[in-house]
Amino acid sequence: MSIRDWPEGERPREKLLALGSEALSDAELLAIFLRVGVKGRSAVDLARDLLGAFGGLRQLLEAECERFCAEHGLGEAKYVQLQAVLELSRRHLASQLERGGALTSPSLVRAFLSAHLRHLGHEEFAALFLDTQHRVIRFESLFRGTLDSASVYPREVARRALELGAGAIIFAHNHPSGVAEPSDADRRITERLTNALDLFEIRVLDHFVVGDGEVISFAERGWL
Repeated sequence: MSIRDWPEGERPREKLLALGSEALSDAELLAIFLRVGVKGRSAVDLARDLLGAFGGLRQLLEAECERFCAEHGLGEAKYVQLQAVLELSRRHLASQLERGGALTSPSLVRAFLSAHLRHLGHEEFAALFLDTQHRVIRFESLFRGTLDSASVYPREVARRALELGAGAIIFAHNHPSGVAEPSDADRRITERLTNALDLFEIRVLDHFVVGDGEVISFAERGWL
């Protein structure tokens, strides 16, 4: 049965307009993106098939082009559209942090950092540079590592903070393993960075570790 023949309240587009996007399942949201199904399968059926084939929504969204295009009903055009949607989402989060207001939403910071770091297959160490009023100056990736670790140099971090005129910093890095629990090495480098930046009266407000489905805050753990 075509989606057009479904009751209006069950059609993904109409359901989204009536109830909001939060009310839709992963398959329903994906069906709206796909727009059409394939012979014998509605867009929702195809979406469910794809989620099963990839093992979930995240795996589908982060699939490499070749793997993505190999599935029936997908292709380069869909891959390009999807990458554009994901980048728009990241830029939307960035724009919310760059409006000049002081950071007041920990959940927004978590979402922003997760969107930028969670999908990476290597470890990356980044920073949100803030002014003395805790307004965002810039987000930058500072060090890129291997699957297991990244070399972080406090001198380089301090130099960049001074160049930007930062008065405070929020650090973040991802764990490609998906496990967000900070390691002893994470705690040691955070202590070294904090001590180095203290010399220039630059506060380290937090250090977030981004995992697969969790973002852990050093400040919330009482480690800063």
